[in-house]
Amino acid sequence: MTFDEAQSAVASLPRQDRARLFVWMAADLADQLPGIEFDPRVCGGAARIAGTRIPVWSLESWRRLGSDDAEILRNFPTLQASDLVNARRYVARHPQEIDREISENGEDT
Repeated sequence: MTFDEAQSAVASLPRQDRARLFVWMAADLADQLPGIEFDPRVCGGAARIAGTRIPVWSLESWRRLGSDDAEILRNFPTLQASDLVNARRYVARHPQEIDREISENGEDT
């Protein structure tokens, strides 16, 4: 669907449904975190640190295995402390997704 088609479809909705759609879209957009990107061509579309190929699930796996931030940053020298904060926020909002990705990638042992 193109933007113009979507705009036409939304415009044809009753006012109350457009309002509900707006609330849903605002909540969906608010869930986005700075510093986290998604691209189906990179890391299989998993949430990753912006500008890198480092998936959030990988950083969480390191944390669960006992690594502190200093150790993680030593092992990922291109990252900043703020990247770890963004990753933790993403994990807090999407725990089932991260659990599944860790399990799928064999990083839960």
